Amino acid sequence: MPNMKTVFDKATRHQLITRINTLDENSKAEWGKMNIYQMLKHCTLAEELYLGYSTHKRVFLGRLIGKMALKGMLKDETPMARNAPTSPQFIVAETSGDIEVQKKRWIALTEEYASFDKPEFVHWFFGKMTREQLGRFVYKHTDHHLRQFNA
Repeated sequence: MPNMKTVFDKATRHQLITRINTLDENSKAEWGKMNIYQMLKHCTLAEELYLGYSTHKRVFLGRLIGKMALKGMLKDETPMARNAPTSPQFIVAETSGDIEVQKKRWIALTEEYASFDKPEFVHWFFGKMTREQLGRFVYKHTDHHLRQFNA
């Protein structure tokens, strides 16, 4: 997987943050059920997990097929599929809130990858991930939601 985009690359992080900054209250989803606030909150919750601020238990299906699914997802630069399933912990019920606060939080969390130093991470579905796998996955997840809202 040489030269695949990763959130651990400074230029890639900068590109993602530039795209996050284009989002506003008028941003509309191309697909999915989330509005802009729900997507922003979903992404901050996900970043908090990836950075170690929260934990989630592994799910049974992930124990069965998580490694295989991760390998398939990270095999190339293909974006994540539309309407990919998520854990119930990342489904945001509230439909409104401060969009600017969520954007600033997401950006601050994204910037934290510059000093991320954990050698591995345990994902709720995929299981143990190396730092390299996590960096590529976080990029793909962020890109997925930014594409969802045309950013």
